[in-house]
Amino acid sequence: MAVVDFEKREEIAYITINRPEARNAFDGEVTRLLMESFREFDADAALRVAILTGAGDKAFCAGADLKTFEGGGSRERQGGPALGITQVGGLLPHTVGTVSKPTIAAINGYCLAGGLEIAMACDIRIASETATFGCPEVKWNLLHGYGALRLPQAIPMAVAMEMMLTGEFIDAQEALRIGLVSKVVAPGELMAKAEEIAHKITANAPIAVRVTKELAYRGLSLPLEDGLRLYGAYSRIVYATEDTREGPRAFAEKRTPQFKGR
Repeated sequence: MAVVDFEKREEIAYITINRPEARNAFDGEVTRLLMESFREFDADAALRVAILTGAGDKAFCAGADLKTFEGGGSRERQGGPALGITQVGGLLPHTVGTVSKPTIAAINGYCLAGGLEIAMACDIRIASETATFGCPEVKWNLLHGYGALRLPQAIPMAVAMEMMLTGEFIDAQEALRIGLVSKVVAPGELMAKAEEIAHKITANAPIAVRVTKELAYRGLSLPLEDGLRLYGAYSRIVYATEDTREGPRAFAEKRTPQFKGR
């Protein structure tokens, strides 16, 4: 049985970490397959949105499997070069976070350490009522590396620092209150809610969706004036497409637009 399942259903990619017996912790093989899955999703023109989740109801992902990354290295090679924990801590979430299309993390159960970093790399995060979040790396003399760079951008700095420096966990309602997730639903409704959001995205213009995502992330590190110049450049590209003619025409004709992605 594959430790990462990659399924395509119409315009949606379903990527599932499939190690429920290990709380979906990632080892070298899981890391490699997750990166391959997200790269394949990004390269497939027929796919518009990816939903990432964990198998079972106990964990989304409990982070790196420390037994296989003992001492900062890896004891396994499984089809490729060994990946150390420092590589995984940056390379895996960076791969997830740099795909050009929208990604949704459907978080069930434990979402800890590197698992939280993978979730942070996704554009939208929704959680089951049973979800638990935390970055306990400091308890084991490890770094919440990618997360330390991204968490303070997503939630208030003082809250992020308390999570990272104490290593304590928070529940789903607290995650919702601080803005770490956008929705909390009953466990049995998690994937349905993720699919509902995904279908709303796929109903929109694909070029505008992708450019909006890029503009939002680029804007995090740009002064407003530079961001506005970038917006102007992107606007000229988007407004020159066939879909920009189709959108206003469909609005005027009171019909659903038929976007072609060009």
